[in-house]
Amino acid sequence: MADDRSRFTPARKCEHCKNHAPMQVVSSFSAIHPIVEEGWPEPFEQGYFYELLLCPACEEVVFRRNYYHDIMNEDDIKYETLYPLNERAILGLPDKVTRAYEAALKVRRIDANAYAVLIGRVLDFVCEDRKAKGKNLFEKIQDLSSRGDIPQRLADIANSLRKIRNVGAHADLGQLSDRERPLLDDLCRAILEYVYGAPYLADRAEAALDSLRKIADTEVE
Repeated sequence: MADDRSRFTPARKCEHCKNHAPMQVVSSFSAIHPIVEEGWPEPFEQGYFYELLLCPACEEVVFRRNYYHDIMNEDDIKYETLYPLNERAILGLPDKVTRAYEAALKVRRIDANAYAVLIGRVLDFVCEDRKAKGKNLFEKIQDLSSRGDIPQRLADIANSLRKIRNVGAHADLGQLSDRERPLLDDLCRAILEYVYGAPYLADRAEAALDSLRKIADTEVE
């Protein structure tokens, strides 16, 4: 592989920490090769070009590739990220919840304590959106459970998330590490998928079925 450490990409979003900045090209490799094909007057080149990038914010690496053909214009070149694989987006989130969740993801790889605090803020916005009643987050979560918005098991998950958030927010309670980060990911996604993602997909499925029924009724007529 060629040593390209003096090269930088244009500003782009890091798939790890969501920071938007130029990234250092740590290394690159070309698998582009000449092709001789019957009917073409001369050989042409095609294949993949690979790059390993380093994020200046979280110092994680991104591995990407682009497909090249010598008849392509520069504007036709599209990059495909091979690592890390993008997590499936959670559908149906309200704007405030989306903004809070994206803000948390930006610090996810930088500091586990800050991530926990911002994930707790996501939970605050969920309670606000669902008009939960209570003097504090614990009471609001219990209100959501008593109303049937979330099952008790999910309320227990939300309370676990609340407790971890408190550790991240108060130095005298301890210190979070990278070990807790996957747990924060899973707890938060479980809540958002249940409250927003699943109902959104159910509504879409119902709308699709209604469309199919209308088409079937039209054909019968």
